[in-house]
Amino acid sequence: MKPTVISADVLFEDHRHQLKWQWQAGLGASERRFDEVAVRQARSGADLVGYLNYIHPYRVQILGPREVAYLTNGTPDDCSRRIARIVTLEPPVLVLADGQTAPEALLAMCERAQIPMFATEHSSAFVIDVLRAYLSKHFADRTTMHGVFMDILGMGVLITGESGLGKSELGLELISRGNGLVADDAVDLYRINQTTIEARCPDLLQNLLEVRGIGLLDIRAIFGETAVRRKMRLKLIVHLVRRETLERDYERLPSEPLRQDVLGIPVQKVVIQVMAGRNIAVLVEAAVRNTILQMRGIDTYQDFIERQRRAMG
Repeated sequence: MKPTVISADVLFEDHRHQLKWQWQAGLGASERRFDEVAVRQARSGADLVGYLNYIHPYRVQILGPREVAYLTNGTPDDCSRRIARIVTLEPPVLVLADGQTAPEALLAMCERAQIPMFATEHSSAFVIDVLRAYLSKHFADRTTMHGVFMDILGMGVLITGESGLGKSELGLELISRGNGLVADDAVDLYRINQTTIEARCPDLLQNLLEVRGIGLLDIRAIFGETAVRRKMRLKLIVHLVRRETLERDYERLPSEPLRQDVLGIPVQKVVIQVMAGRNIAVLVEAAVRNTILQMRGIDTYQDFIERQRRAMG
């Protein structure tokens, strides 16, 4: 699901302190929004904000010194025509950056067309960076998955599995081994760009872990600030299964790493059998270490196959 609603007044208020901007024109258009089709087609926040450009409609148009010079340096007819063309772009908002002074004709046009215009002393590049990051997160594709999301050895790991297999207990043991909790039970996942998924905890569940027989634990209060994380990027899924599920659905030694599609991005996956006597926390940490090696180009399985081939040759 990708949300498609953000109004000019929300954008203004969310950045009032960071960008220290003023609302200079178009006050009556506080409910003006991004075009829904443009939002759906955008690959990231970079497609929704940029310097004034007549071939990119429906995005926040940023006016720095060069853009203002282009609008004001020319014959009166040329300047009027350039400013009037901005209306055809249907921008949700115009932003005047670098402490520039808005031309009277531009102010008048914004009032007539009811286009909000904000002004800030901050540089154009800084404004673009801030808004791109904000819009990428706000309009990101998102979903919620059941499981426990952990920071394990610096890697974002989603632990999934059937109910009753001890995911939360495993999370608690991993925390006691120095790893960090992001979210338990419900994990909010956001695709913030074409290759990256970010995991966060719903506000209602922040810092909480539910363990059967004990109830809710406040991990931050028990283990301290370093035991929790606000967000992490998803790099690995560890799926817990019973013996019969492993034997029925998975190979003992898969020739290729398993992957699971999450929001259109393939994420590496490891399947671990749960049974009495197995130290699952150690196995999960070993899986994470092995994944780190694979990311560095070291594939133990392929190395073994190569050794076997040389031995047979």
